[in-house]
Amino acid sequence: MKVYLILLVVSALVTYVATPAMRHLAIRLGAVTAVRSRDVHVVPTARLGGVAIFLGLAAGLVVASTVPFLSRVFEVSNGAWAVVGAAALLCAVGVADDVWDLDWMAKLAGQILAALLMAWGGIQLVALPIFGRTIGDSYLSLIATVIVVVVAINAVNFVDGLDGLAAGVVAIGGMAFMVYSYVLARGASPGDYSSLATVIVAVLVGACLGFLPHNVHPARIFMGDSGSMVLGLTFAAAAITVTGQVDPAVIGQREQIPAFVPIILPLAVVFIPLLDMALAFVRRLGKGKSPFSPDAHHLHHKLLRFGHSHRWAVAVLWMWTFVLSSAAVSLVFFRTRWVALGLSVAVVLGVTLTMSPKFRHLLARAWRWLGSLAIPLQSIGRVGDGSRPQAGDSHTTPIQEETTHDAS
Repeated sequence: MKVYLILLVVSALVTYVATPAMRHLAIRLGAVTAVRSRDVHVVPTARLGGVAIFLGLAAGLVVASTVPFLSRVFEVSNGAWAVVGAAALLCAVGVADDVWDLDWMAKLAGQILAALLMAWGGIQLVALPIFGRTIGDSYLSLIATVIVVVVAINAVNFVDGLDGLAAGVVAIGGMAFMVYSYVLARGASPGDYSSLATVIVAVLVGACLGFLPHNVHPARIFMGDSGSMVLGLTFAAAAITVTGQVDPAVIGQREQIPAFVPIILPLAVVFIPLLDMALAFVRRLGKGKSPFSPDAHHLHHKLLRFGHSHRWAVAVLWMWTFVLSSAAVSLVFFRTRWVALGLSVAVVLGVTLTMSPKFRHLLARAWRWLGSLAIPLQSIGRVGDGSRPQAGDSHTTPIQEETTHDAS
């Protein structure tokens, strides 16, 4: 696991360092998100953060190719380089959109081409862990791969509407997926448990974590389509790589549910983005509009109108991603009934936090009250003049208003 954590750190550091440079470049190129009626940010903000994310991903994979423990991953197939090539293509399409604002058909064509490039490089859906089914026809396999990749790309793109939302969702879900793919590889081959899926998701999580400090509210830069599409494609690559590694035919009755984790876990990770995308498609088609036409009725917009603050709306969607992805990966470690019990409790708490802004304010007050109790405790045994902190002693500054955009 140390190797994968090192790759995660490398990807995070490269992304973190490259992001400010991309911000300056975006300003010079005019790749700046203006304030539009459907947006929630109030000041123009630079884009092109996705380029830094891509650089972090690529750097992590280059370093991985030099690690002896992972040599088999790069010798068996060209899958890792196929991911880099497809991501580079999508990043270029995203940069063009960030600078010149491409129409949805051009972006969709780029997404399909990137999926085909990745499939040609070996990242292709050939098996499903459902009764040992395989996709026998090569054309059907190719079509299935393209559909999965395009859906994942647009799901992440649709949810990229608040500061830190998309990067946080992918990072949280990616951590759960990394644990699962690592455990799966250890179980399949204890002697050599190197895994392409774990490598891909490790650098993916690292890139998200490196970008988040620049992107949390109030954001100094947006990832733009060059970032959201790359994140969706890379996660799809990891999911496709790990899918089919479990054969239900050799699993006992007690472990039947874990056999389906390769399907359950990716769906759990992107459930919130998929739900948002599905609701948007139904809503827009019902109004006779293109399913790709932007509006201000995404899940995050509803949370803001419901009374949640910007940061709390993001935290709510992060929370649901954590609940669903951790529940899915827990199926590997715990009995199904215990996972169901824990999920039920988490859902009740999650619904309470989501539907009750007043309850959120109550928690914030309780947290501040606990903090006030710590002040006299810290002063015990301290030699001083007995002065107490005054209200004006805080060095905090007012929080900037919402500064994110709705990517879809």
